[in-house]
Amino acid sequence: MQLLAVGLNHTTAPLALRERVAFPADQIGAAVGSARAWFGNQDGSGYSDEAAILSTCNRTELYAASHVPGGVEAAIDSTAHFLADYHKLAYSELRPHLYTLPQDGAVRHAFRVASGLDSMVLGEPQILGQMKDAVRQAEAAGGLGTYLHQLFQRTFAVAKEVRSTTEIGAHSVSMAAAAVRLSQRIFDTIAEQHVLFIGAGEMIELCATHFAAQNPKSITIANRTLERGEALAHRFDGRAIRLAELPDQLAQFDIVISCTASSLPIIGLGMVERAIKARRHKPVFMVDLAVPRDIETEVGRLDDAFLYTVDDLGAVVQTGMESRQAAVAQAEAIIETRVQSFMHWVDGRLVVPVIRDLHENSEALRMIELERARKMIARGDDIDAVLEALSKGITAKFLHGPQQALHQAHGDERARLAALLPQLFRTKR
Repeated sequence: MQLLAVGLNHTTAPLALRERVAFPADQIGAAVGSARAWFGNQDGSGYSDEAAILSTCNRTELYAASHVPGGVEAAIDSTAHFLADYHKLAYSELRPHLYTLPQDGAVRHAFRVASGLDSMVLGEPQILGQMKDAVRQAEAAGGLGTYLHQLFQRTFAVAKEVRSTTEIGAHSVSMAAAAVRLSQRIFDTIAEQHVLFIGAGEMIELCATHFAAQNPKSITIANRTLERGEALAHRFDGRAIRLAELPDQLAQFDIVISCTASSLPIIGLGMVERAIKARRHKPVFMVDLAVPRDIETEVGRLDDAFLYTVDDLGAVVQTGMESRQAAVAQAEAIIETRVQSFMHWVDGRLVVPVIRDLHENSEALRMIELERARKMIARGDDIDAVLEALSKGITAKFLHGPQQALHQAHGDERARLAALLPQLFRTKR
């Protein structure tokens, strides 16, 4: 069994590639099934391979416990080929941007991601919720087995320990807060601006909370489902519109924050050009937090449109990094201890089939001798003689295999067996 984490993130791949490898939320269950089928077609072992997919604006990762033959490198290569094949990308184009982490490396990575140590925003809590969602989707798709189930349960426990015993999340600058900071570079005060949020998910809710604290002139939520948009708008004393109304209403807004699960851009260059013309070239501040992107990249070339992507916010969120380094060291120490504990559990799982076989063989030997004893009792043999024969028969059968192995071994192998057998058959008195 090979435990793996293979993926790319904001440090290994540009946004243009990340959006091509992202899994839409409504497709993750099917993708988990495809990954399991991919591994199963290659190993032919009859084992049930496990898979889970985490896909956010900053990362796409596939966690797997597979029985692909050929060892770690073959399993990693197979996983990377799956990602390329699924997204119809050339393997040579994708492979240089992937990190491939086997065994304890995969475990350490999962623990660090959930704890916020691998995020663009150090210590941010949102990734933990996204990871839990990914695990629920994988479980619903039948992707979790013994190994990944245990891995993620321990992952969440480690994340809780890190966040409750260190200051890793203290003074962190979230993406939402960074968006507010950047908008203040364009406008003297947000209180004089009209703000539009496109989408109604967790990130938009977080951004709306930060912007609402600045008391803008108005808040509007544009969403495909009007009812959901209205529910979120109500929390901030705002109004809701349908996405279809954007072309006619975009010119009303000074600040536009977008984060949807759309696979295609929602706001195109032409729409923004018309809006800026209607605004008489008054500047518009736009933040695209979606992966794949919601706003066409060409919009950023317009003189009066200030467009920032999720990667552009990266420098802003590094503020306060130095003050958190001590907490990072403490968190890494916790994680390393928990990684070793998990790998000890994995090692224990590797001997389970051997232990099971020993029990089955021992039970078969016991039943043979028990049946022999019953026949002796049935023909009237003395009970003490029956018990004596039973005990000797069981002992002889248990020792036959080790004795035979010892007799057939030679040289160093015999010396190793001679040293090992007394440990295996030592009993407490």
